[in-house]
Amino acid sequence: MIPAIVVFIYLAAVLYIGIFAFRRSKGKEKAEDYFLANRSLGPFVFLFSLFGTNMTAFAILGSSGHAFSNGIVTFGLMASSSGLVIPLTIFLIGTRVWALGKKYGFMTPVQMFRDRWECSHIGTVIFVVQAVLLLPYIIIGIMGGGTTLNTISGGMVPYWFGGAIVAMVVMSYVFFGGMRGTAWVNTFQTVLFLLFGAVALIVIGASMGGFRNAAQAMQASPAFSSLLTRERISPLYFFSYTFIPLSAIAFPHILIFCLTARKMNQFKKTVIFYPLCILAIWLPCVFLGVMANRATDIPQIRARQEARRVLATQGKTMSPEARDDLREKAAGDDVIMLLLQRYAPLWLAGLLGAGIMAAVMATDSQILALSTMFTEDVFAFYGGKRRFGEAVQVRTGRVFIVLITMVAYAIALRAPETIFELAIQYAFSGYAALSPLLVAALFWKGSTKWGALAATVWVALAVVAVAVFQHAVPAPAPGPPTLVWSLGGTEVLSRTPGGTAVFGFMPVVPMVLVSALLMFIVSLITSKPKQTTIAKYFSS
Repeated sequence: MIPAIVVFIYLAAVLYIGIFAFRRSKGKEKAEDYFLANRSLGPFVFLFSLFGTNMTAFAILGSSGHAFSNGIVTFGLMASSSGLVIPLTIFLIGTRVWALGKKYGFMTPVQMFRDRWECSHIGTVIFVVQAVLLLPYIIIGIMGGGTTLNTISGGMVPYWFGGAIVAMVVMSYVFFGGMRGTAWVNTFQTVLFLLFGAVALIVIGASMGGFRNAAQAMQASPAFSSLLTRERISPLYFFSYTFIPLSAIAFPHILIFCLTARKMNQFKKTVIFYPLCILAIWLPCVFLGVMANRATDIPQIRARQEARRVLATQGKTMSPEARDDLREKAAGDDVIMLLLQRYAPLWLAGLLGAGIMAAVMATDSQILALSTMFTEDVFAFYGGKRRFGEAVQVRTGRVFIVLITMVAYAIALRAPETIFELAIQYAFSGYAALSPLLVAALFWKGSTKWGALAATVWVALAVVAVAVFQHAVPAPAPGPPTLVWSLGGTEVLSRTPGGTAVFGFMPVVPMVLVSALLMFIVSLITSKPKQTTIAKYFSS
């Protein structure tokens, strides 16, 4: 129970930091101060808060759980491409959005879209789609909080209660602290979970007899040797993951964080250090997830391996319900906490557990981003700010924070997917497919609001179609996918154990390509914005 107590002390510290930051704000509440910290974040806070807000439960719990089942390939799937694509998009897109926001007062991406394409209700459609797609990212934070507290307390804190505690803490400091509180909490948490990666790797590695010995033993074992290769992931699926990092810059909370920088040159350090931060957190988590397979002296890990073995050997003869139940038992989202419990001293396990919780709680910025978008893109746009004033706008944002947190918590209690699958299939894929909107708005004079609408509607329909398809067609046992539709001997649509395949690719690939194509074709045949508007964005 000592590790759980340490984590609770950490939660209290985070709550204090978030609320204390709010108390520094004096005078009448202003929307720009509450939602953007007056665009005044310094280089250190900007870098660590921007990185921290993108490293959620997906980065620590999701990556280690995926690596536990699929092997070292997990690092190549996400970290390698992310280390290149994300800094590049921040440099090319984030800096341009910052400059436009500084010049014209934009607080959300939808405000920029409305101004760029001279659209009103189409902007509302974009907001709705973005809000729905961001919800899974908030849900995985609550799932991660419940999993962390349940595991680190040895089951004394139920999953539902752990998720509720995390939801309440995050909701409280976002409610009171706004962007300033969120940024400082994210900075504190980023430092903590970056230290967690290094310390956990050293402590657990030494306790397991050294990772070289563990890796050599796995390589010599027929049961585990495939985890040190890429054979569990097909080449087309592997290639599909290079599209996923396109989602980062399209996430509203990332773009809104880009608007908080004090100066343009703060982006330089962010672009340089971002890949190093990714390496520092992803490498230990993936490696620990793989090596957890060697910890057969931990009963829970043995149980997950047995469930995985039964699923692989007998899964085809089981009912879909029994397969889903067994797949849930085989999931490894908690393997890092199990390793900490087994190999780290109690006091250190508590500190490292707090490091895990730091990443889990990075959903604060997503909640604040949704609140910012709602108050600016709906409440203020449709006359609420003009009619009731700026103070009421801020209060409305706070009410929205409470409501969205409650909805996310309710869904988290029933979400069947693992953290990794939930993030990849819905949040990341959807936002990656929305990235052509940003590119078109910022770099193509010929783009139009109708092209933006076509791309947005396509993304919404595609995400719904994937969800419906995966609900209607049960996931097969590990092995070959279930072919659903073929054309001329070519596999068009398949149900895989981890999701869906379209022509062998993950859905994100056709989603991004069709979105870009719709933006291009529809924009060519529809009327353009006024020349004054185009000159506003593309003047030399």
